[in-house]
Amino acid sequence: MIKNIQPNSKDFYMNIVILDAKTLGDDLDLTPLKKFGKLVVYETTNPSETYERIANATIVITNKVMIGRLHMQRTPLLKLICVAATGMNNIDLKAAKEIGIEVKNVAGYSTQSVVQHTFAMLFYLIENLCYYDKFVKHGEWSHSGIFTDVSRPFFEIAGKSWGIIGFGAIGQEVARVATAFGANISYHSTSGQNSNTNYPQKSLESLLRESDIVSIHAPLNDTTHDLISAETIAFLKHNAILLNLGRGGIVNETALASALNECKIYAGIDVIETEPIAKDNPLMQCDTDRLFITPHIAWASKEARVKLLEGILHNIQTYLETI
Repeated sequence: MIKNIQPNSKDFYMNIVILDAKTLGDDLDLTPLKKFGKLVVYETTNPSETYERIANATIVITNKVMIGRLHMQRTPLLKLICVAATGMNNIDLKAAKEIGIEVKNVAGYSTQSVVQHTFAMLFYLIENLCYYDKFVKHGEWSHSGIFTDVSRPFFEIAGKSWGIIGFGAIGQEVARVATAFGANISYHSTSGQNSNTNYPQKSLESLLRESDIVSIHAPLNDTTHDLISAETIAFLKHNAILLNLGRGGIVNETALASALNECKIYAGIDVIETEPIAKDNPLMQCDTDRLFITPHIAWASKEARVKLLEGILHNIQTYLETI
């Protein structure tokens, strides 16, 4: 339950604008934000609409809507940008600092949700659930004459090698749960800063060559862009499972589509370089049950979104206490 946070007692009334409330879901109660001032909610915002909508805002809440230097320079009332996410790459942070606008994100709210979705994608692929669901619903089981069907063999996680790319809070929690299933964990730190003595750290090439399952939980930056390319996909074992729950752009989608069409690997993808996915994206041409795509939902359990809103409320309260 969202706490009953009281606004600062100072006589300072806020104009609060949410630019893309639809991304938070229609099952969240946003009324606690009204405690801090006048609340204006937009379901979605196109780039051409951003300036007009934030022109008189004191606080802007955005998930993925871009706010750049020009926006900030033309909005003298703007004091705080609350990012409804952990990543802040949609905000010009350098400009915000120079202009004196505070930017706050929410960290750690979605860890359990992303970990759960990682395993949901894995089970869907490992156990050929798409095939078996159709096998039953299309009547093939009814006409088979036997009580089971083992035409699509699946394997157990226990004893398999699981390589994790990006070993922050989410990557480490995936490692903990995968270990409980009996997997042998190794990791590659994309920043080079994460060192964990519980699991072996490997080079990217070694991790890809040796892993039966590879999951990505890294941020997108200059180091990780196209990290999984045609060259590095070639390192993967035949029939390896690749899961991307980090950011689109880490996996080169053209190279991935090629590998899938050649039946080399399986892939579960929750993030795409350009979202929503374009109709001509090469992954949309992969008519195969080796590929499972979800629309950037790993972060979005109800519990995670409630925590996210609580974090936004806390960030506003904290800001008010400093002015």
